[in-house]
Amino acid sequence: MTDLTNLTLAQALDGMEKKQFSSAELTNAFIGAIDAANPKLNAYVVTTPEKARAQAKASDERRAAGKAGPLEGAPLGIKDLFCTEGVRTTACSNILGEFTPTYESTVTSQLFRDGAVMLGKLNLDEFAMGSSNETSAFGPVVNPWRRGNEDVKLTPGGSSGGSAAAVAADLCLGATATDTGGSIRQPAAFTGTVGIKPTYGRCSRWGVVAFASSLDQAGPIAKSVEDSALLLQSMAGHDPKDSTSLPAPLPDFRAACSRSLKGMTIGVPDEYRIDGMPEEIEKLWAQGVEWAKDAGAKIKPISLKHTKYALPAYYIVAPAEASSNLARYDGMRYGARQSGKDLVGTYEATRAKGFGAEVQRRILIGTYVLSAGYYDAYYLRAQKVRQRIAQDFRDAFEDVDAILAPATPSSAFALGEKSGDPIAMYLNDIFTVTANLAGLPALALPAATDSQGLPLGLQVIGKALDEESVFAVSAALEKAADFRAKPAKWWA
Repeated sequence: MTDLTNLTLAQALDGMEKKQFSSAELTNAFIGAIDAANPKLNAYVVTTPEKARAQAKASDERRAAGKAGPLEGAPLGIKDLFCTEGVRTTACSNILGEFTPTYESTVTSQLFRDGAVMLGKLNLDEFAMGSSNETSAFGPVVNPWRRGNEDVKLTPGGSSGGSAAAVAADLCLGATATDTGGSIRQPAAFTGTVGIKPTYGRCSRWGVVAFASSLDQAGPIAKSVEDSALLLQSMAGHDPKDSTSLPAPLPDFRAACSRSLKGMTIGVPDEYRIDGMPEEIEKLWAQGVEWAKDAGAKIKPISLKHTKYALPAYYIVAPAEASSNLARYDGMRYGARQSGKDLVGTYEATRAKGFGAEVQRRILIGTYVLSAGYYDAYYLRAQKVRQRIAQDFRDAFEDVDAILAPATPSSAFALGEKSGDPIAMYLNDIFTVTANLAGLPALALPAATDSQGLPLGLQVIGKALDEESVFAVSAALEKAADFRAKPAKWWA
C-alpha cells in the first residue's frame, strides 16, 4: 500500500469507505509524519495527537454504524486563527499568551460535524499580517520546496504559511486558511498546492481572529481542486452569528469540477502584465490561456483599469480595520499582560511587548489614516477606489464567466530576502488583493515549475457566489497542466 500520507483527500475518503484502512491508521500515519517533519518545517505550533486519535476512533465507529459524514475520518490541520475549544489559539502573537477558547469557530465546528479529525494548529504570520510567515511569534515556517540542490530556506508564503507547508509536505490531507489580501492563494502558489478564497460572506467569520473584517475570508488549502471543493462544501454556509454571512444556497462544488468549459468565456486582464514580471510567469499565463481554449472556452481580453490603485487602497483599508480590531488586546480580559506603573502604563507595556513589529506598523498606519484631518484624504478615498475596482469586475463579468491571471509575481523567495523591505513584501499581493477588495471568489492552482524547480501558480477569479465556474475552469486547467511535482523529503 502507498504511504497513506501521500493520498489526496478524495482518495483517503474513498479508501476508508472501501475499508482499505481506518481513520485511526490514517491519523497515526500523519502524527508520525508530523513528529518527523515539524522540527525542520515549523508548520504546526500546537499538535493534538490525543484529540486526533479520539476523534479518529469515534469516526471509525460512526462509519461502521453507517453514519459516515462527508469528511468522515479525514485528518486536517487548522490555522491558528480559528478558535478551537480547549486548544490554545494565539493568532501566532505573544499578546494572546496561552489563550484557550471555550468555544469552537463556526468553520471548524462544521468540519468536525462532517467527521474531520484535527491534527493540530498551524503557524501563520502574526494576526495574519504578512506574506512570508516571518512575523509569527513562533518563528518562520520553512517551505518544503528547495531551489535546485540549494540548502537555502525558502518562505512558504503568508499569512497561511503553516497551512500551505503542511499540505505540501503531506502533514495533513487539507487545512483551513484565511485570505485578507492573498493569504490563501499566495502560499498555495509558493508550495504547489491549491487554495481558494471563496466569495466574501460564503464562510462564517465567527470564531476567527479578526484582521480586517471587510476583507477576511476563510477557505481551504488542499492537494487538488477536487479536494478544495470537498473542504469548502463543509466550511461554507450561512451563519446567523456572523452579520456578514450570506444566506445563499450552497451548490455542489465537487460536481462543478467536472463541468465542461464549452460555451464559457474567460477574460484575460491587460493590467496584470506588470513591469519586471519574470518571463516564466508570462509564459505560464499564456500557456494557461491555451489550455482554456483547448478545453472549449473562448478567450476575451478585458480591462480592469483601476487595478494599479488596488495595492495602495488595500494598504489603507486593511490597516485601518486592523487598528480598530486590535484595540481589544490590552491585557485586561484575556491574553498576556505586562505590568505598568498605572492603567495606561499597563496598556502601553502590554501592547508594546505583545505585538510584533509588523503588527505595530500596521496599527500605526491604520490609526493615522483614521485620524481627524486624514480620514477623508486617505480612508474615504481608498473606499471610493475600492468601489471603482469592484465596478471594473462587474463590467468585465458582463462579457466573461471567469478571469485567468497569474497567482504571484514570482516563485518562493528565501527567508530574510524581503523582510527588511515592507514595500517589496507588500508587492507580493499585487495579483491577489483585487479579489478581496471586490469580495470575489478566486483560486490558485499549481501549473508548472520554474528553472529552479519551484512551483508557479495560475489564478482563476469568478463572479460573486459563482465558485462553481471557478472550480470548473480550475479543474480543467489542473487536468491540462498535469502538475505532479512534489518536494523532495529532505526533512525526513
